[in-house]
Amino acid sequence: MAVQGDAMEAAGPYDRAKALSAFKFGDKAFYWITRSSALAVLLILGGIIMSLVVGAWPAMKEFGFSFLWTQRWAPANDPPVLGALGPIYGTMVTSIIAMAIAIPVGIGIAIFLTELCPQWLRRPIGIAVELLAGIPSIIYGMWGFFVLGPFLANTFQPFMIGIFEGVPVLGAIFAGPPSYLSLFNAALILAIMVLPFITAISVDVFKTVPPVLKEAAYGVGCTTWEVVRNVVIPYTRVGVIGGVMLALGRALGETMAVTFIIGNSFRISSSIFAPGTTISAAIASEFAESDGLHQSGLILLGLLLFVLTFMVLTVARLMLMRLEQKAGK
Repeated sequence: MAVQGDAMEAAGPYDRAKALSAFKFGDKAFYWITRSSALAVLLILGGIIMSLVVGAWPAMKEFGFSFLWTQRWAPANDPPVLGALGPIYGTMVTSIIAMAIAIPVGIGIAIFLTELCPQWLRRPIGIAVELLAGIPSIIYGMWGFFVLGPFLANTFQPFMIGIFEGVPVLGAIFAGPPSYLSLFNAALILAIMVLPFITAISVDVFKTVPPVLKEAAYGVGCTTWEVVRNVVIPYTRVGVIGGVMLALGRALGETMAVTFIIGNSFRISSSIFAPGTTISAAIASEFAESDGLHQSGLILLGLLLFVLTFMVLTVARLMLMRLEQKAGK
């Protein structure tokens, strides 16, 4: 028995050391796998930037900074005349209109689902909103081209043109003639596409509000609107802004749905009912048939879209950091 005990004692420390060694190996493997994954993201991002810069370099040398404020787009000329002002203008206008529509509607749906909606109705509406996010963008484009575009051109656009005709500024913004393909039609499609992102994220962050805060507000006589305005929104503003910026990034880069219904015109018009184009739509519609300086100009458009999206996300991140700092104070 003494010999057996001595053998077990001798084996004990060896087994513990082996187990610790295995744990250390697992920790190191996990560390290097996660670190390699993070570095791979940076390498991929750097590779994308370098490939865009290399592809766009001939156009950058040929056109310089004038590429940003030149409206004309004539790749068939000799030499070609290429300008990004039209696509940049269309990208900004459609994204601004889309967000102006989607933000209040999306947050309103989220408030209804979390504060006002009967329990039996929450799940069907939530599933319907999630289904909107799952519809392919090309389906949105086809629906916009065959259904939404004719409806807007035959009913909504003539109505708005008649209301604002002769009104300074607004008369130019809502000027005719009605069109199946326009900046406004594309913006409305974008608003429908980004709506699920804003709604889903807002619902999730609204659910994080501690019930005791809302109960305390109701206890002192606050209405539902006052609870939402003074408790729910301030408590969750960081998450809501993050969802809005995520939706804005999707709106800036959407391609197929916009290409179907925007008209692909490089001309700039003060009317939102006029045809236009965006950076992504211009690239999608012309890249397959491009070569030489024309192709380099399209790649430069892609680089501009990358920079624009990066700037938007950077501003959003800085805004969220400031809000978090204020909340901490």
